[in-house]
Amino acid sequence: MADLTGAVWRKSIRSNAGGNCVEVADKLPGIVGLRDSKDSTVPALTFAPRTWTRFLPSIKQQPPQG
Repeated sequence: MADLTGAVWRKSIRSNAGGNCVEVADKLPGIVGLRDSKDSTVPALTFAPRTWTRFLPSIKQQPPQG
């Protein structure tokens, strides 16, 4: 499991008013963290920065769910 101590989490800009959000920590060396903003006690998913960068265009093309 990756050490996310000191991670600075930010909410997705696509978060909706109902609280269905994800938070991203992308200022960590060699890792990007992703977690559910409603329950930060659940372990975060982690990605290599290159994997995360390749993933972003696919989610940016999707319309917000709500």
